[in-house]
Amino acid sequence: MHYILTILLLTTCIYAKTADFSIIIDEKFSNALVDVTEDHDRSISAVGFVKKYKDSSSNSSTAYSNAFDYLSSLSSSSGSQMHLVKVDGSAEIVLRRSMDLSKFNEAKSLIKTPQNGYFVGGHTLEASLVLLKLDSGANKIFVKEFGTQNHDRMSKLLSLRDGGVLVIGSSTASSSQSYDVFNNGLGLNDIYIARFSKNGTMLWSKKYGSYEDDAGIDAAEADDGSIVVLGKVNKDNSTGATIMRITEHGDKLWLHQLNQERKITPHKIIKLRDSSFAISLSQQDEMNKEQIRLIKIDLQKNILLDKTIHTTYSSVLKDIGEYSDGRIAAVGYVQDSYDTDGLAMLLDSKFSMLLQEHYGSRDYDSFNALDILHDSKIAVAGVHTNQDSQETNMWLLKLNQDLSLSQISYKSTDFYSRLNEIFRDEIKRGELVVKEDLSINFSDEKLYFKVGEYKLTDFQKRFLDSFGKKLFAFLYDNKDKIATLEINGHTSSEWGDSDFSQSYINNERLSMNRSFATLSYMFKSQDENRKKWLSEVLKGSGLSFSKKIVLNDVEDKERSRRASFKILLD
Repeated sequence: MHYILTILLLTTCIYAKTADFSIIIDEKFSNALVDVTEDHDRSISAVGFVKKYKDSSSNSSTAYSNAFDYLSSLSSSSGSQMHLVKVDGSAEIVLRRSMDLSKFNEAKSLIKTPQNGYFVGGHTLEASLVLLKLDSGANKIFVKEFGTQNHDRMSKLLSLRDGGVLVIGSSTASSSQSYDVFNNGLGLNDIYIARFSKNGTMLWSKKYGSYEDDAGIDAAEADDGSIVVLGKVNKDNSTGATIMRITEHGDKLWLHQLNQERKITPHKIIKLRDSSFAISLSQQDEMNKEQIRLIKIDLQKNILLDKTIHTTYSSVLKDIGEYSDGRIAAVGYVQDSYDTDGLAMLLDSKFSMLLQEHYGSRDYDSFNALDILHDSKIAVAGVHTNQDSQETNMWLLKLNQDLSLSQISYKSTDFYSRLNEIFRDEIKRGELVVKEDLSINFSDEKLYFKVGEYKLTDFQKRFLDSFGKKLFAFLYDNKDKIATLEINGHTSSEWGDSDFSQSYINNERLSMNRSFATLSYMFKSQDENRKKWLSEVLKGSGLSFSKKIVLNDVEDKERSRRASFKILLD
């Protein structure tokens, strides 16, 4: 297996960050991240749970009538609280908040709201369901505790097109059909589904089940508003999977049970871009090892594709997502006799495996959820166990499309400081200025162009030789963090007696010539390796007089006739 060793930096709560985008948050006792999403500001948020403990001293005078009440009070003195973590592009934690509800609870799902807030779903340890709506700062807008009179557990939230959410979970079967939400649950546990408006109003809740032990696992919304629900059924000491389609009002349209020759465990369902659905399952083989099984199904319950991916070790895909080109990103875990690692896979549209990678230490590690980001990278949430520890930690990381670990996007302030250090002599001599937006402007008058000129002078060439040697060496050493190097040409606003339109067009041509003269001169002096890299990041532009230099409302025409540089980070 492939191991990634993460060095921990000790703080009040241990927070580790390496050059790779991999963050481990080590609190006391076992903790985990269970779901992840990209925020509208391109940061990443994940939800999970941390262990909290109640102060039992305040209950010391409580009298108990029997031993069972006393034991119950002890068990409720410690437990979990939903916990949200938000990180920026530099892998800096910018927000951490526990929900601190009155009852201990665990988060199971996280989805975004249009306002950049969150819906968080889970259940209390006292067996009721919980739905929270949070603002962008993770402050509570509302908290809904709901469910049946029985033991309820949540599996997933589904974001609906009307802005509301669907809750998918399970509930102990009711003993009487007089209970309001009893539909047809007849076994030990039933699938439980509830629909909420975006404002937190419960629109309906229903139970579905058989004479067996059923549970809701996940769901996906179809284009027509109907919902396809993925369920689990326990029968004859084995586990199987069910697929059910219901209307937007919860009325059952059809139910399909997958063949159960061997133990099948359902994990995830998503709607694909062609309006069919992909389902991730795990299925035991002849050696009782879990193998990956992927199914594609349409709204008429036709199985379009059914494929098993055989791997050397037991492997499970707990979450899947679709790229715009039809490829499937997937995460889960891979397990042998001694170790469990996080598993990442890339599949084609026919579910053939293209790539796989394992991540973790020598103990227990697992990926629980993914979100494909705007730049096609993959945010992953899971758990990590430190060596020789029995406690799991929250783990958040980012993968590239090739499943390698993404690198941390360094803040522009880091590059700004380093550029100022590299060009400290030029800055001291008044030859150039580095700005915080990573633009570099020449300030020596001998580096400006004469009126109407674009050919480089001998002085400009000598300076560009020295300047380019330093700049390109630095950029090439950090090429994995560079998106673009702009070389822009500029002019002053005059052009003889021409009118505004002709003046702008003439100056646009002149500024483009100045950009090209600077770019081509510096490019030609590089070696072949740098030329190949520069060909991917260099961008020459003519800006005419749109960025002319103005001081005290007066155009500085001499300083406006220039070339400038700007670095854009990846």
